[in-house]
Amino acid sequence: MIRRELRHLDLLVLGTTALIFGIGLLFLHSATTSFYGSVSSHQFIIKQLSSVALGLVISLIMLSIDYRKLIDFAYPLYIISLMLLVVTFVLGERRLGATRWLQIAGFSFQPSEFAKITFVLALTAFLGRRKETISYTGHLVGAIALVAPAFLLIVVQPDLGTALILLPAMFAMVFIAGVNTRSVLTVMGAGLLVSPLFWHFLKAYQKKRLLVFLNPNLDPLGAGYTIIQSKIAVGSGQLLGKGWMAGSQSQLNFLPERHTDFIFSVVGEEWGFLGGMILLSLYFVIIYRGFKIMESNYDAYGKIMAAGLVALLSFQLIINIGMTIGLLPVVGVTLPFISYGGSSLVVSMMIVALLLNVGMRRSVF
Repeated sequence: MIRRELRHLDLLVLGTTALIFGIGLLFLHSATTSFYGSVSSHQFIIKQLSSVALGLVISLIMLSIDYRKLIDFAYPLYIISLMLLVVTFVLGERRLGATRWLQIAGFSFQPSEFAKITFVLALTAFLGRRKETISYTGHLVGAIALVAPAFLLIVVQPDLGTALILLPAMFAMVFIAGVNTRSVLTVMGAGLLVSPLFWHFLKAYQKKRLLVFLNPNLDPLGAGYTIIQSKIAVGSGQLLGKGWMAGSQSQLNFLPERHTDFIFSVVGEEWGFLGGMILLSLYFVIIYRGFKIMESNYDAYGKIMAAGLVALLSFQLIINIGMTIGLLPVVGVTLPFISYGGSSLVVSMMIVALLLNVGMRRSVF
C-alpha cells in the first residue's frame, strides 16, 4: 500500500520546495555576511540546516501516516497548541517587544507557528464531520468559535501577522467545505466594517506601523526606516539586480531584519525584478499543485485540509512580499523556506508534507 501511495507523491512540489530552500541558503549567507559581533554567517547556515533536518524527520513521519488518521488526533493536538500559547503568554521569552518564544530544554520555538498546523487539522475535523449538513449557517459560527481562541492568544503576544493569516485560511476552508456562500460573505463584510474599531486595541508601535504604511516619511528614522530601506533595496535592483552579495543596502547594514522578515528585499536588490519573478514562479508551482490536489480529491477531509494549507502558504507569501515592497503594513511575517528561523521553516515543511500526504492518498487520481 505504501509503495502504491508513493507512486502518487508529487515530485514536482518536492523538488521545487528543495530548490526554494537552496535559494534561501544563498540569500541567508548574503544577508548575514555583513553582521558584526560573535555570530558569523556560517552559524546562521548551520542553524538553518539543523532546522531543516528536524523538519525532514517530522515531515517523513507525517507523510507515513494517512492524513485521515491524523484528523482523529486533531482536537487533542489543537488543545495542546492552545495550552502552549497560554504558557508562552505567561512564561515566554520576550524579544523586540513581543512574547512569542518558548524555551524548552534549551530550545527556543514559536508555538504560534505550530498553531497554524493544528488549527487546520481541527477545523478540517469540525467541517468534515458535518459534511452532510454543511450548508447550515450555524456551522460557520462554530468554525469561528473554534478558531477564535488561537486567534486571540496569538494577537495578545502580539503576533498580528500570524493571527491574520488564520482568517483567510479559515474562510477558504469553510467556503470549500460548502458552508452557505452568502453567510460567508456576510461575515467577511461585517468583519471589514467593524475592523476600524480594533484601532483602539492596537499597541502603540502597531498604530505607528499603520501610519507609516500610509506615509513612511512620517517617521523616516524610526518606524518608517525599515520599509523605506526595503523599498530602496528592491527598487535599486532594477531588472537584473546588482549581483549576489553585491547589494549596498544589505551589505552596508542599511536594511534591518534582512535575514528574517525582509529577506525578499535582499532578493530584489541582488537578483532584480527578474530574479524576484523567478522565485515567485517557484512558489506558484507549489500553490498551483496544491490547488490541483484539492480539486482532484473527492474526500471532504482531504479537500478541506488542502484548501487550508494552500491558503496558509499563499497568504503568508502575499503578506511578506506585500510589506517588503510597501503594499501592506509591516506585521512581522516570514518568507516561507527563505527567511531565517527554525519554527517558521519546520512549520512550512510540515505544511508541504501534509499537502503531499493528501495528494498521495486522494480518492480519485
